[in-house]
Amino acid sequence: MKQLYDTTKKLAGKHSKPERPVNEREEGRPITEIQQQRNRWVEYFEELLNRPASMNPRDIEAAHIDLPIDVNPPTTEEIRMAIRKIKSGEAAGPNNIPDEALKSYIEVTTNMLHPLLKKIWREKQVPKDWKEGHLIKIPKKEDLSRC
Repeated sequence: MKQLYDTTKKLAGKHSKPERPVNEREEGRPITEIQQQRNRWVEYFEELLNRPASMNPRDIEAAHIDLPIDVNPPTTEEIRMAIRKIKSGEAAGPNNIPDEALKSYIEVTTNMLHPLLKKIWREKQVPKDWKEGHLIKIPKKEDLSRC
């Protein structure tokens, strides 16, 4: 079925629906310029995702039990297991590396990732690119022009 879908998509060529108009925040008028619409979505998601925490963490009582947490860098076996658990058929992330490529040669992938992950663990600094993600708008049944 997937092959049929992919073939149909290739034959049909690249086709995408035009973006729906987005309303201005204050006046509620439609924004017609694509770049202004995208800027409004950025503004919307920044407001949505950068809200202050609703509860005060100082009010949470700390657990009185020392839990056995392994704080050592990831081993090659842990990396290998994590690669095996990657779902197949998912869209590639910002790095455009498909999951099938990572899973095709698990040993090679593990040996490439292990030194990198050890270095990140040692320096306690996650690469800036790893903090990126893709946001996809999934419309609800409400007013689709309101964000």
